[in-house]
Amino acid sequence: MKNLIGLDKTEANVLSAMLNLLLADYQIFYQNLRGLHWNIQGKEFFELHQKFEEFYQEAVINIDEIAERILTLEAEPLHTFSDYVNNSKIKEEKGITNGFKGIKMIIKNLSTIILLEREILCVAADTNDEGTASLMSNYIGQTEKTLWMLSAYLY
Repeated sequence: MKNLIGLDKTEANVLSAMLNLLLADYQIFYQNLRGLHWNIQGKEFFELHQKFEEFYQEAVINIDEIAERILTLEAEPLHTFSDYVNNSKIKEEKGITNGFKGIKMIIKNLSTIILLEREILCVAADTNDEGTASLMSNYIGQTEKTLWMLSAYLY
């Protein structure tokens, strides 16, 4: 049985479930970034305050795209905070005011996200879901570059 975009419904459901996990990870990551943006202190304040804002604005775009992809696959995106907390591998962080600790948290969060992005890419490729594969490919490239830059910032 095929869905509206011509994918097997069972395979689309598997991808939607994986995308919902990614959505949950991105939502918690987004909120962690907001906390960093609001609470950062120290000599790097101006630089990092702005950079953290860029990161959370990018994350919110990804969140919307992931939710829309889930809908395109004819499933329902998670949309409650309890769903996000219960399904995310990323943990909520609070009280981080130090820039280097904040950068390390972002690296940890993105390292979790990229693993799931790669898993989704493989499943999407195996099911001929070019839309999801393309989205994940773009995210992986973006995440790899961000991880490299953040790592360079620390050293």
